[in-house]
Amino acid sequence: MIASTISTGTELHVRRGGAGSPILVLLHGLGANGEVWNRMLPIAQERWHGTWVVPDLRGHGRSGHRAPYGYGAYASDIASLLPQGEEVTIIGHSMGGVVALALATGWYGVKVRQVAAFGIKIRWTSEEEDKLRQLGRAPVRWFATQAEAIDRYLKVSGLIGLVDAAGPEATSGVVALNGRFRLASDPMINAAIGPRVADFAAAAKAPLRLAAGSKDPMVSAADMMPFDASPTVFAGAGHNAHVEKPEEVWDFAMRAPDQLRSEAQ
Repeated sequence: MIASTISTGTELHVRRGGAGSPILVLLHGLGANGEVWNRMLPIAQERWHGTWVVPDLRGHGRSGHRAPYGYGAYASDIASLLPQGEEVTIIGHSMGGVVALALATGWYGVKVRQVAAFGIKIRWTSEEEDKLRQLGRAPVRWFATQAEAIDRYLKVSGLIGLVDAAGPEATSGVVALNGRFRLASDPMINAAIGPRVADFAAAAKAPLRLAAGSKDPMVSAADMMPFDASPTVFAGAGHNAHVEKPEEVWDFAMRAPDQLRSEAQ
């Protein structure tokens, strides 16, 4: 179902399931929304013995559009959803992985047990950053048909060819207003750049593990190794490994820190 309104507030669209502790948070990447976790949620419902939380980040999907956008604002929003003092495990994709690292610093009052992040772009050129800032200043792009808008959303989110264009993973990324269609995300989200991954990783107080698809054009094993000496690579997967190989991403995320240390020895 395609939404027909966009909120200008700061309220977040959140799905929850399970009950009790510990808490699992799944954070999507730039321009996407929580529906990208749909193939992993049945696994979480079966195997996670606690509460799971899947938000749409501010300015994305069905959440409100209101600047400022950035890792700090996103982390603060997520912290407001979580009870103080309870352990939280975070799985973050791409930008969502950086937000997870920000939460792991402890600056936002969240007790993070561990972070499993995949698809994080670690190396940025000045040209790439400039392009994102330009996208952040661009006006909303309107489409005459729903199909055109969905096609654009699937391209910018990297989901084209991976999900059904008529399914919720696709339609949740589009809004219909006055007979026209646009992406549900606010263009200004693209301008949210920095601090760098290295800064958050240095300040993180929780174990971090990194991964990426072997075909992910945004990050390589070499990029990840300064922050995780033994990063995981999902063979044959691209940037959206949680859509392509949800079982493998789940197994990667659920390995305990002690298990990781023993495997590295």
